[in-house]
Amino acid sequence: METNQGKSSAKIQVENVYKIFGQNARRGVEMLQNGKSKDAILEEARLAVGVNNATFEVMEGELLVIMGLSGSGKSTLLRCINRLIEPTAGRILVDGVDVTALSDEALRQLRMKKFGMVFQRFALLPHRTILQNAEFGLEIQKKPAVERSEKARTALKLVGLEGWEGSYPEQLSGGMQQRVGLARALAVDPDILFMDEAFSALDPLIRREMQDELLSLQSRVNKTILFITHDLDEALKIGDRIIIMKDGAIVQIGTPEEILTSPATRYVEKFVEDVNLAKVLTAGTVMHKASTVTYPKDGPKTALHKMKEVGISGILVVDRDRNLLGRVSAEDALRLSKTGEQSLESIITKDISTVPPETPINEIFAEQVFPVAVTDADNRLMGIIIRGALLAALAEGGISS
Repeated sequence: METNQGKSSAKIQVENVYKIFGQNARRGVEMLQNGKSKDAILEEARLAVGVNNATFEVMEGELLVIMGLSGSGKSTLLRCINRLIEPTAGRILVDGVDVTALSDEALRQLRMKKFGMVFQRFALLPHRTILQNAEFGLEIQKKPAVERSEKARTALKLVGLEGWEGSYPEQLSGGMQQRVGLARALAVDPDILFMDEAFSALDPLIRREMQDELLSLQSRVNKTILFITHDLDEALKIGDRIIIMKDGAIVQIGTPEEILTSPATRYVEKFVEDVNLAKVLTAGTVMHKASTVTYPKDGPKTALHKMKEVGISGILVVDRDRNLLGRVSAEDALRLSKTGEQSLESIITKDISTVPPETPINEIFAEQVFPVAVTDADNRLMGIIIRGALLAALAEGGISS
């Protein structure tokens, strides 16, 4: 099973979940398990397959995108997780609690305390002010008026709407109205946010701004977010991981780079074939291991020998902890060797281009001089990017090892 990197634990566990629409839905599950297709089940049993054997985890603090074309089952799957739609089979655990086994009252309490929803349509109440709209979930929870106001104001500030509390929805742009919807969800301080095509109704420019706002907000509040979209560019931009669905089934789960560089099926290949890899792939993906380096203690002849062995005209200099100190050229090393000098210190160039591993490669093209060193937050050398290898990888449509 796919897991997110780091020490996060699973917030949501979806185990073999099916959703079949129609009478005798269990028959549809059996037909799927016996290898029948979605179309065959519809024709033979008049049953519609919504979700077909979905299994995955969502890690705490992860922004997981579920995407696919219309009818792929992505919104149905989301609604199964919070039981707005009853799953036909399978288990869904939230913090270890089986949501599918909860009574109606227990489910209502779980939704109020743990879930927040943001929909494609803003669903704001036109007769209420922005502050009153943001308070709505807290009002349903019967929170005191002072607490409602305080939490709603904090949420509105988080989404950049401080000062608009007394306005009405009709006075706000579409993007601002969606921010109110997001603030309303955040005001109840949910552990988990469900966002169903939340930005799809917005103009392209406003949509990009809201994507940036969501990423900025997530860095501050660190919620577990399930985000539904049919837009691959949106998924690649905001997702920590992406689930791609087709005909109710999950066809691939992976990071944006895994989806782009190792599509699991022809269906996924067609999804990603028009993506500009330079906007999505990062330095960490395209770098090569800097296996040949030299150290300050090495003399110029040692450095020259190392360069000759691998056929390069310059070499990176690191200390014993692989902290990057700079670069030495073959020309400077040759000149220094003729003087009898035993240390490289005097010819180490300090102005080598460096980038962190998460840097998009289009930024490297635009601003860097090659070769480019990839370093971590502590300036330790992780790898090196050579322009020729970078161009070759893009030309191939992926990254070669």
